[in-house]
Amino acid sequence: MTSQETKQQQIAEILALAPVVPVVIVDTVAHAVPMARALVAGGIRSIEVTLRTPAALDAIRAISAEVPDAIVGVGTVLDATQLEAARVAGAKFAVSPGVSPKLLDAADASGLPLLPGVATVGEAMHLLERGYRHLKLFPAVPVGGVALLKAWASPLPQLRFCPTGGIKPETAHDFLALPNVACVGGSWLTPKDKLTNGDWVGIEQLARAAAALR
Repeated sequence: MTSQETKQQQIAEILALAPVVPVVIVDTVAHAVPMARALVAGGIRSIEVTLRTPAALDAIRAISAEVPDAIVGVGTVLDATQLEAARVAGAKFAVSPGVSPKLLDAADASGLPLLPGVATVGEAMHLLERGYRHLKLFPAVPVGGVALLKAWASPLPQLRFCPTGGIKPETAHDFLALPNVACVGGSWLTPKDKLTNGDWVGIEQLARAAAALR
């Protein structure tokens, strides 16, 4: 069993790769590999493929097998079954919108590092007790955004965050300027129209702009 300390170090390294982790919804498996290659070419290596479509696990499997420079993770993980399926598919990390006792127990037993979602101080404190130092603030903008993270910085100095939800290219810098923010999550790097049209050059350009945010 991989220790929580080791998994936290792995998450820290993944979040440090770029200022933005793209949050991707893949409807068609054929889009997965060229999309991932475009992101990597633009300087974005960590990719969160969300479990919101039937194609998600096959997309993770394809990226893991064919894009060695990509660090593919799985998002919207809600339970132990999804966590294990993602690990088997080749995911290198998992992201959840929130936490539950069963999911945390499964994460403890899994070798797959988890970035759990929080929206309150109580949730953050609970995860700190369980050895987590890197958390996802979700949904970042609706729950308080920059002001909330500033307020948490002093009482929770041990924690670093990847705020996700409602962040745009023009507001990302406000989050990235905070000392307790490791990176942000964003869906703007892989808009549906560019995926549908196979505009991989356009996605690479968006990735380059995101990689230059910090």
